[in-house]
Amino acid sequence: MSTQFITRARLRDDLHAMGLRAGDLVMVHAAMSKVGRLLHGPDALVGALRDAVGPDGTVMAYVDWDGAYDELVDAEGRVPPAWRDHVPPFDPATSRAIRENGVLAEFVRTTPGALRSGNPGASVAAIGARAAWLTADHPLDYGYGEGSPFAKLVEAGGKVLMVGAPLDTLTLLHHAEHLARIPGKRVRRIEVPFAVEGEVHWRMVEEFDTSDPVVGGLAEDYFARIVRNFLDGGQGAVGAVGAAEAVLVDAASICAFGVEWLQSRFA
Repeated sequence: MSTQFITRARLRDDLHAMGLRAGDLVMVHAAMSKVGRLLHGPDALVGALRDAVGPDGTVMAYVDWDGAYDELVDAEGRVPPAWRDHVPPFDPATSRAIRENGVLAEFVRTTPGALRSGNPGASVAAIGARAAWLTADHPLDYGYGEGSPFAKLVEAGGKVLMVGAPLDTLTLLHHAEHLARIPGKRVRRIEVPFAVEGEVHWRMVEEFDTSDPVVGGLAEDYFARIVRNFLDGGQGAVGAVGAAEAVLVDAASICAFGVEWLQSRFA
């Protein structure tokens, strides 16, 4: 009985056909259930991405943090004293990627040689030539803004790849939200425990709210509308990686488009 598998080599060829090249810096989002039956599972896609960009390239994934204590915080974003000793602190080296991001984020994070940035909610993991630069000095406040891995992705001429992932999960557009000069942005403050040299240090972290649209009057999935408008304008590439529909866009272009899209409606 023969079984049809999709191989790492097939995925690499698909990525090249999409437009990934040696030396590229690419941020990837993937819904692994859409990619097909992979020989060696999600590691096949991680390996194919590394093959496609080569030793001078870099693969990056948004991992966030599986802290899962949001329901405990009060109106000011603080954790009640009775719960503080029970919330595990954020440790970039060991804290899991948030489960809502799918399995690929955790596979990238735990790939040997991967590095992870130090902002818990906005953290990314990266593998390759520019991983150290991407993940270093991630601001704890406004972690999608200046100096963040997202800003560096744009600065470096990187790309964003969506492999079967819903278009409204294109996380780089949170950087566009940060940059857009529009009134009424929602701000969220939450107390976070950090693991520091064997101790737990609590710190209030401030960020534009990424759990809801950054201002009122936007649909929950408005990122998808921005991406579709961008693609309809003839920018980006659409194809397939394995069995999944895929989209590849230039990071700087989609970010600038997102900023203009927001400002044209709210500025």
